[in-house]
Amino acid sequence: MSKHAPSRTWGLAQPPANSPGAARERSRWRWPVLVSLLATIPAFYIELLEQLPTPLATALYLMAAAVLGGALWRVARRLDHPRQYLRRNVLDLALIGGFALAALLPASVESPASLAVRLAVALLSLVRMVWTLRPWITRGGLGYLLMLACAVLCFCGVGFWALEPRVQTLGDGLWLAFTTAATVGYGDIVPSTPAAKIFAVFVVLLGYAVLSLVTAAIAAMWVETTERRIEHDILRELHLEVSALRAEVAALRVQGDGPTPPNLATPPTAPNPAPPAKKPAG
Repeated sequence: MSKHAPSRTWGLAQPPANSPGAARERSRWRWPVLVSLLATIPAFYIELLEQLPTPLATALYLMAAAVLGGALWRVARRLDHPRQYLRRNVLDLALIGGFALAALLPASVESPASLAVRLAVALLSLVRMVWTLRPWITRGGLGYLLMLACAVLCFCGVGFWALEPRVQTLGDGLWLAFTTAATVGYGDIVPSTPAAKIFAVFVVLLGYAVLSLVTAAIAAMWVETTERRIEHDILRELHLEVSALRAEVAALRVQGDGPTPPNLATPPTAPNPAPPAKKPAG
């Protein structure tokens, strides 16, 4: 693979590390893409609710396709290999085609093919929104994840309040959103309309994922606290052993600088014996 080729993850290619202009362009288009993807949520329910005109849904889908295609092209034109980058962004290309197809088909429950296309586009949009929010989701921190979970549950509660006739108040919508996201299902309030049932599917997928992140963050915080305590105990024991070793080394040095014990003293060297006197000749 060429060093200029972007990495491929879940059908989305990141700009190469040596292309700061493309990375800045992708970051600049992050919020417009997210807003356009969020706009496709009411477009999905326009004909299911039969309260808003169909041209509005068509306009929202076409807007999302235009924004996503513009963002993809603006990033690709700053790279050395734009075609290779476009081929690797399978999810964005599929969403652009899906939005264009959904704009031409009526969103009616009487048309299984049209409903299947819009459901597939909605699932792909959910994956793309999660990918867009990935830098904030993976940022960590229990407080941050709690705020994210509250925002998601509030959004889902408002959705149930607008889609389900049995939900009379916003509090009932929030309660239904929490029980649906937590997969509890007490049965006091249940989705009854096709629009509410379809919305409940996305609430389960999104809400359960967010709640799982919160519980995982709490578990990680407990595990981290336990690991820190164990590391503190190990370091304290290590410091005690090092201190004892230093004391022993200091004691050995003191003994080495003192007088030499008698049993280890070097015996004195005996004087050389005098040579025998020579006898006189004759």
